[in-house]
Amino acid sequence: MITVEDAKQIIAKRIKLLDKETVPLQESRGRYLAEDIAASFPMPRFDNSAMDGFAVRAGDTIGSTKDNPVSLKLIGGIAAGEPGNLKVGKGECAQCMTGASVPDGADAVVMVEDTNGYDNGDTVKIFLEAKPGKHIRYKGEEIAEGAVLIRQHQEITPAELGTMATFGYGEALVYRTPRVALFATGDELVEPGQPLESGKIYNSNLFVFADLASKQGAQIMMQEIIADNRQALKLFLSRALEQCDVIISSGGVSMGRYDYVRDVLLELGVKEHFWKVSQKPGRPLFFGTNSDTMIFGLPGNPVSCFIGFMEWVWPVLNMIEGGEDQQLVPAILTTSFPREKEKTRFLFGQAWLEEGRLVCKPSIKVGSHMLSSSLDANCIIQSVPGDRHLAAGEPVRIRILPWKTIT
Repeated sequence: MITVEDAKQIIAKRIKLLDKETVPLQESRGRYLAEDIAASFPMPRFDNSAMDGFAVRAGDTIGSTKDNPVSLKLIGGIAAGEPGNLKVGKGECAQCMTGASVPDGADAVVMVEDTNGYDNGDTVKIFLEAKPGKHIRYKGEEIAEGAVLIRQHQEITPAELGTMATFGYGEALVYRTPRVALFATGDELVEPGQPLESGKIYNSNLFVFADLASKQGAQIMMQEIIADNRQALKLFLSRALEQCDVIISSGGVSMGRYDYVRDVLLELGVKEHFWKVSQKPGRPLFFGTNSDTMIFGLPGNPVSCFIGFMEWVWPVLNMIEGGEDQQLVPAILTTSFPREKEKTRFLFGQAWLEEGRLVCKPSIKVGSHMLSSSLDANCIIQSVPGDRHLAAGEPVRIRILPWKTIT
């Protein structure tokens, strides 16, 4: 049996990025960039007006006030999207709409509110003294051409989508999404909605696995309940090893009479890196590899499965598709925490902000079979081994569940 820290290091050494692929921009949300995104042109692309008004030469407006306005000759106008082919000379101005290019010769824009407005013939009265550069957005002032906008490995969210679209990117080079196989073992498992006979239980773990894998962007290639039948298990795993990047099991990796998963994996050439981890819940945790496929065998108890997926599988799925492992954050306990003497302890919990600091409390339901402990949870609380329980006011580390918020 190895420690959690040693097990994490073993896995980290076997993380390999998935292949790169090009996808249409509209299909790239939630994926991770496989290259830096650079500005294909400066932003703004040209000097343009920040306001609806009139482009002027600032020097022509010196001393102008509402009581003593300067009158300028109107030579035309430019709307957004039109080519800027006007040139403003001494004593002249041009109507200039928001986003329109600033005509040559002009070095300021006066808002229409500071003039006598439109539709006043070929003369415009200016009611204030314009300052050079006023209301002009200059070429490249936001972003220079060639500047890196978004770094490789960044997740594509609405901000990245909008920025890439702004600079004309119709496609994105991203890392491929993981292909996963999910299975649970046991003659006792019945699908929800079916009659429940004596001695049977409903399959819940595959629903948890499937939702978590989908949240992480994985493609679920295979998903089955497999009876306690060695041949059926071998057939499923043979196919999964050929098709999938990650295989995740619920049950069958402990010491029971019908716990075939580990043995069958070894028969199929999977290299075992560890089998038992000094943690609670989830001590019988199997991790192995076969070529580029990573295999995680999690216990069958539902809390062990849920927490095991979040602590061991979720980070791996994120990293192989180009992301990073979510870092644990420090928090302060508001109640006691049942620490283990020799095992890293995980419990579902609630975290919130209180007087500017992050605090948390564990679920009062601590059994690995008590899946209802996850219902109100927004985090998983972790403690290192110790000789005594932790008390209120002591520090712990938490993993915030990514689909939850902290308030």
